[in-house]
Amino acid sequence: MEPKKSKKADLESKKHLFFQIGVVLALAAVLWAFNMRQYERPEFDLGTLELDIIEEEDIPITRPEEPPPPPPPEASQELIIVDDDVEIDDEFIIDAEADLYEEIPEYEPIIVEEEEVEEDYVFTIVEDQPEFPGGHEALYKFLSDNIRYPTMAREAGIQGTVFVTFVVERDGSITNVEVIRGIGGGCDAEAIRVVKNMPRWNPGKQRGQPVRVQFNLPVRFMLN
Repeated sequence: MEPKKSKKADLESKKHLFFQIGVVLALAAVLWAFNMRQYERPEFDLGTLELDIIEEEDIPITRPEEPPPPPPPEASQELIIVDDDVEIDDEFIIDAEADLYEEIPEYEPIIVEEEEVEEDYVFTIVEDQPEFPGGHEALYKFLSDNIRYPTMAREAGIQGTVFVTFVVERDGSITNVEVIRGIGGGCDAEAIRVVKNMPRWNPGKQRGQPVRVQFNLPVRFMLN
């Protein structure tokens, strides 16, 4: 039986060639896909807050030590025997009657007046410094949880340390909050806001009595 198709129309002989061409096109498509440029979405850094807690240096109150009193002279253990014939000078005779009736000066007690502490006086150094409830670690956590980096400062790239001063009252409340050195960009106002919202501190004490104490607190704003 003769074949109906001619040799030129018969594609069976070119099957391998078409297969190779398809493999080359597939590899070219894979390489093109790998070389495509990918654009990543930019990540915005909102900035982080770093706090620098500087501990107040406690200066102990010292008093001059009084020298110990001199030891009493030791009594002589030597026994001296004197003859009855030895004459004794009059200056060594003790007048017993004069000693009995001699007037003894009255004792006057010494009254030491304690220095009164003015209620409105603000101390800078006291025996017991005021302390945030829970200590420095609790203070660091409170500031870190409550301070928000100002948008103006973040966009302008402003960073640095804001020094805040305030008075810890006798009941532990915070008053007279001021910035003694700031960096601007809204950081000064943010530091004042958070310090005013702090809970009551443990007040400072002088001679066992609570007093008003001036306290300085540095707050560092830092962008990464």
